[in-house]
Amino acid sequence: MAETKIPKKIVLAYSGGLDTSIIIPWLKETYPGCEVIAVSGDVGQGTELDGLEEKAIKTGASKLYIEDLTDAFITDYVFPTMKAGAVYEGKYLLGTSFARPIIAKRIAEIAIKEGADAICHGCTGKGNDQVRFELTIKAFAPDMQIIAPWRIWDIKSRDEEIDYAEAHNIPLKISRETNYSKDKNLWHISHEGLDLEDPANEPQYNKEGFLELGVSPEQAPDTPTYVTIEFKQGIPVAIDGVEMKGSDIVRKLNALGGANGIGIADIVENRLVGMKSRGVYETPGGTILYYAHDALETITLDKATARMKQQIAITYADLVYNGQWFTPLREALDAFVDSTQKTVNGTVKLKLYKGNIITAGLTSPDTLYDEEVATFDEDDVYDQKDSAGFINLFGLPIKVKAKLDQKRK
Repeated sequence: MAETKIPKKIVLAYSGGLDTSIIIPWLKETYPGCEVIAVSGDVGQGTELDGLEEKAIKTGASKLYIEDLTDAFITDYVFPTMKAGAVYEGKYLLGTSFARPIIAKRIAEIAIKEGADAICHGCTGKGNDQVRFELTIKAFAPDMQIIAPWRIWDIKSRDEEIDYAEAHNIPLKISRETNYSKDKNLWHISHEGLDLEDPANEPQYNKEGFLELGVSPEQAPDTPTYVTIEFKQGIPVAIDGVEMKGSDIVRKLNALGGANGIGIADIVENRLVGMKSRGVYETPGGTILYYAHDALETITLDKATARMKQQIAITYADLVYNGQWFTPLREALDAFVDSTQKTVNGTVKLKLYKGNIITAGLTSPDTLYDEEVATFDEDDVYDQKDSAGFINLFGLPIKVKAKLDQKRK
C-alpha cells in the first residue's frame, strides 16, 4: 500500500523553522538514500526566507523551491474570506488557516512534477495544520503518501527538537528562552507556547521583541491616525485615494494599524482535534479591513441579506479553519457572497487610536440609507400614523395569547 512504501523521493513543506529544520536530516536518517526536495511557499513572511536555500542544502536537501504566492494568497484566499465576514469563534481572523491551502496545493503540484513518492510536513499531531495540509494534498494528489514526523518519531517536545538540532549542527534563529511557536505571513503572526500556555498569564506585549507587527496600545501615539479605504464589490482597491494591489493594501494597513496598536488578539480557541489552545495573534491590517468592510455593508446590504450573510459567515469560518477550502460547499458559499458584494462599493473613513478603530464616515453610490426617511426633523415621505396599524398587526399574536390566557385563569 502507498502508506507503507519506503519513499525514494520526498517533497518537504519547508519553512526553515524549528520543526522543518530538523526534519531534513531526520528523513535522510530514517529513509537512507532518499532524496529530499524542500518547498517554501512565500506568503509574505519576509526575512524568514533569508538564507533558506543555503540552510536547506547544507542540512541535506537536494534543492529548494521558493514559490512566490503572496499576491494570490491575498486576492484568492484572504479577500474571499473577508468578503464573507468569516471570523472563527468571533475573534480569529484565520491568518494561518487560509495560508495552508495555497501552500499545500503548490507543494502537491511540485511533488507530482518531480515524480515524488511522498510529501512530508512538520505539523504536530495536536494541531490543526496537519489537517489543512493533508486535506489539500488529498484534493490534488489523492494517492500521494504523506509523512508526518511528529506522529512517528521519538522526539516529544520543542526542547528535544533543539537538542536534535544542536547535535546535528543545525543553525536556529531561536533560543530555548524565545522558543514561541510562531507562524507569520503577510496577513498576521501568531504566538503560542511558553508562558502563553497558561491562560492566567498576561502576554508580555511591552517586552522587547514579543510583538513583531506593531506596538501595544499603551505604546501607540497620543494622536489619532485617519485613513480612508475604497471598496469595489467588497474588495479594497485604494487607500487615501491611491489605488493599490491587494498585497500592497495589506502592507500599508499593517504599517498604519501596527503603529496604532491595532489588531492584537489574545484568544483561547477550540482546535479541530478537540482541545483548547491559547495564542496571541497580531493582525493589524486585517483587523482594519474587516472593520471597514463590515461598516460599508451596514449601508449597502438590506437587512435580510445581511442576516443571512452573518449566518453563513460562521459556516465559512469553520470550513477555512478546518482545512476544507477545496470543497463544493466553500465554492457555493463564495457564489452567494459574491452576489451580495455587487453593491458593496464606496469609501470608509476610519480613525485609529490606541488599539481602537472608530468609524469617521461612510459613503457609497449604492447606499440604502436615505436621510430624508431617517431624519428626526419634519419630512414629507414618512407618515408616522402608519406605524399604529403596523404595530397592531405585528403584535397580534402577543395580544391574542394574552387575551386567551386571561380567559383560562
